[in-house]
Amino acid sequence: MDEKAEFSQRLRKAIEDAGYPVRPIVLEREFNTRYWGQSVTVQAVRRWLRGEAIPSQEKLQVLADWLKVEPHVLRFGEQAVKSIRAKQKKWDDGIGYQEREVFEAYLSLPVPQRKIVREVIQTFAKAFPAEEKISGKPVKSSR
Repeated sequence: MDEKAEFSQRLRKAIEDAGYPVRPIVLEREFNTRYWGQSVTVQAVRRWLRGEAIPSQEKLQVLADWLKVEPHVLRFGEQAVKSIRAKQKKWDDGIGYQEREVFEAYLSLPVPQRKIVREVIQTFAKAFPAEEKISGKPVKSSR
């Protein structure tokens, strides 16, 4: 299934969960009463519901506020959001004070120096495979 069709399914479910009928005229009316920009047409919201189009981020935010869902969940789905949160948690849990200091120092460097530091780190990462990093034991190389 493509991302427009998946968005359409999430939009339909959010409308139902909010207690509204999934009808273009209802979506058009409810959206336009909350949106301060140029009104959308019934044809435009019909395309959202059919999986033919995804609204702009600004319109998506209005939909999410109305339907009481997180905009990124409406746009990308719960699984994508969970995956991002899991990666963020792993990142937050795995980084200590000293590493954070190094990252801050790295970010304060001019772009050319960042590139050099990045290349050095990538070279070290290639020289020491993940298994060795985790176990602390050398990995037999087939080189």
